[in-house]
Amino acid sequence: MLNDMNLEGAELIAPPRASELPRVLALGSPGAHSPAAGANALTPFFREQGSGPGVVCLHSSASSSSQWRGLMERLAPDFHVLAADSYGHGKSPPWPTDHKVSLHDEVSLLEPVFARAGQPFTLVGHSYGAAVALIAAIVRPWRVRALAVYEPTLFSVIEGEKPAPNEADAIREIVRAGNADLAVGNRDAAAERFIDYWGGAGAWASMPEARREAIGATIVNAEGWFNALMHEPTPLRTFMALRVPVLYMVGTKSPASSLGVARLLAETLPQVRLVELAGVGHMGPLTHPDIVNEVIADFVQECKHLDEHDPPGLRPAPGRMARRG
Repeated sequence: MLNDMNLEGAELIAPPRASELPRVLALGSPGAHSPAAGANALTPFFREQGSGPGVVCLHSSASSSSQWRGLMERLAPDFHVLAADSYGHGKSPPWPTDHKVSLHDEVSLLEPVFARAGQPFTLVGHSYGAAVALIAAIVRPWRVRALAVYEPTLFSVIEGEKPAPNEADAIREIVRAGNADLAVGNRDAAAERFIDYWGGAGAWASMPEARREAIGATIVNAEGWFNALMHEPTPLRTFMALRVPVLYMVGTKSPASSLGVARLLAETLPQVRLVELAGVGHMGPLTHPDIVNEVIADFVQECKHLDEHDPPGLRPAPGRMARRG
């Protein structure tokens, strides 16, 4: 990977304490004033804070909108920030069982949140949520001002380049083994495999009991997440048409699967800025929130006055990377 720029070093510090909890709304409940409220039985839960240009934040799998509280606090003085729960997470509708859920289904669930954010808005996403953000931008590119993504797990682009064996082999095996664990009722073993793959050995054991319980409740959907990511029909070449500024963050300690996706997308997206975070892994937005949130906040501020009529203004040379740490 390239290292064209040397940026100010960053060190891990504790997550910021929220001085005021963000306002939390479930669309369709009292106080949710979107015109879409009550129009659809399947409506997402989301947190909302601040005023100004819209920013929508999408979380990783086995997480929830609460992972973005620190970023919301940081952006709220200047932006209208919304963080939504996806299917089967937090307080949003459970994972559907009547069909195989796609990333496009996730986008459809979030449409009322996108509408509430106004147009154009900035999309922020991590892992599974970053993959959803990319598809949302492809579906309706005119409504997106900019994208800030941390390691989208869009494994379909790896499969499209080269069938197995490839860089997605390890996560494919984690899902297979996790399904075997679930088949014999060992939910915790399945969760441990998944969390330790993305967070490093011992990540599951080091978690508080309440957090492990919340993850265990969602891990039954792991095969569904993987299928949505692996079988997304949007080909890699489609992303060449996504002409909005994209901040693409990766960690130097991340697994081959997410770095393989980054290798392909960073070469394809026409207005991409690749930022590598030294010593950080795939779960950077959770393990190193201050570092990641600073990079995102700077980018969001930089894009604040862009709209759909502006010419490209953040297009670095292809392959150019900024490195932190």
